Amino acid sequence: MQERRGSPATSTNRGRRSRALFISDLHLATHACRAPALLDFLEQNEADTIYLVGDIIDFWDINRGGIWPQAHSDVVLALLGKMRRGARLIFVPGNHDEGLRDYCGAFLPGIEIERECIHTTADGRHLLVTHGDAFDVVVRYARWLALLGGHGNALARILNTPLRWARRRLGFGLWSLSAFIKLKLKVKTAVNFIGAFESALLAEARRRGLDGVVCGHIHHAQCKVVDGIRYLNCGDWVESCTAVVEDDAGNLELIAWRQSVREEARPRWAPARLRKAA
Repeated sequence: MQERRGSPATSTNRGRRSRALFISDLHLATHACRAPALLDFLEQNEADTIYLVGDIIDFWDINRGGIWPQAHSDVVLALLGKMRRGARLIFVPGNHDEGLRDYCGAFLPGIEIERECIHTTADGRHLLVTHGDAFDVVVRYARWLALLGGHGNALARILNTPLRWARRRLGFGLWSLSAFIKLKLKVKTAVNFIGAFESALLAEARRRGLDGVVCGHIHHAQCKVVDGIRYLNCGDWVESCTAVVEDDAGNLELIAWRQSVREEARPRWAPARLRKAA
């Protein structure tokens, strides 16, 4: 998809305007989503183009009886408000909202839905924008393991009771299955998952002759250059509360958003700037 500039977003006098903003893994409809921090971030920041890089709404959790508090509606309204003020919204669905991939290529009023796309920076660099789950070997080749990861805590709690009874009958001491899973059997980290994920995406960008990639999916924010190829992972709004922004000169930053000044006196921005290579 070729880049088309939308109308400039309206700046606020207390926030920051960026040329492009990339956020992923909001996981709306879950208890884990840090919607108040996300809403604070959106209220303080404007952008000409906003990329929603997957797992925006967690339909996996909805299927398990997810939640939808007012704060989650407020996040959606904040994004739609930016669209009405002229921002271009591009939605790249992830695996948790993969049902929306059926609408890729469609243009809803003010929102473009794409399986993936190419972002051209202000200085002419081309970045692949993709959620990243297609490069996750756990999701691609063992979807049942990924689903187990989503259901693992609940399953462990269910199994704990009969396992404790059996261990008592056999004369063994107390033991927690859920604690064992958390500490010993984290599927994605067991095989150096993050490194393999990054390498796969960097290789794909290189194969396509692109300058880099922006992704999400693994909830591990990162901003680096490897052999001349940029790797930017947006992180998430479950734990890290991070986003990637581009300024008018084409500089890219990974932003860690802190709570509002009412709650925390530390500076609001904690950038890890990735400047243009010489």
